[in-house]
Amino acid sequence: MKGLLEKRFVRRTIALSAVAVLWEVLARVGVLDPFYMPPPTDVAAVLVSLFADGSIWDHLEATFSAALLGLLVGLLIGIVLGFTAALVPLLAELLEPLMMLLNAIPRVILAPLFVIWLGIDLSSKVALALVLVAVLIFFAVYGGIKEVDHRLVERVRTLGGGRWVLLTEVYVPSVTAWVMGNLKVAVGFAFTGAVVGEFVASTRGLGYLLQFAQSTYNAALTLALIILIMGFVLLLFSLSERLERRLLRWRYR
Repeated sequence: MKGLLEKRFVRRTIALSAVAVLWEVLARVGVLDPFYMPPPTDVAAVLVSLFADGSIWDHLEATFSAALLGLLVGLLIGIVLGFTAALVPLLAELLEPLMMLLNAIPRVILAPLFVIWLGIDLSSKVALALVLVAVLIFFAVYGGIKEVDHRLVERVRTLGGGRWVLLTEVYVPSVTAWVMGNLKVAVGFAFTGAVVGEFVASTRGLGYLLQFAQSTYNAALTLALIILIMGFVLLLFSLSERLERRLLRWRYR
């Protein structure tokens, strides 16, 4: 398994390097307009300058704080509501339609409303990230419990297992796989919420810098920030994969 992952990493690195070289050549020979698509070396120079003068750290802190808080609280709320809806049918009749409604609309359009309600500080960004994550995890948990084999549930009850035994020995192991399978998507949603919230109204953060780059038609800064966000999200993807492999070791034996 380890060797397979290393080979996959090498192939992806080679592919990305080839794309970067082709992009650089096309920009240098004039096929790509540098105003709209500056070469990778110019984008890299902007990234280096952001870290060299230290101006990026405050923005990274703002975005990471909003994304991670939204992710953690959204996971907690989604798991609790998912379990509650699956185990209490009366509450499911209230929660499921609400979650379906939230899932049906583009949830990023809530960003202006959260700014009105909570202001332009951290709380409005956390709220948007939270909603994006909570809806996703709710359906993962709710669906995971509903997919549990009813024959297994009946056998546990026949052997004298109560609700607590069902919860800890049947439902939680089943739902863990569903939640971990959606964790990487949740990480992306959390950063989407944080950045979109900052883009709408903020005084700091990567979304704020993106809004500034757009208003000044600075393509190099825009691409540098996009690559930076992608890099951090990929890092969190890798951490979530490690966590998934640790919690679901039986899948990879």
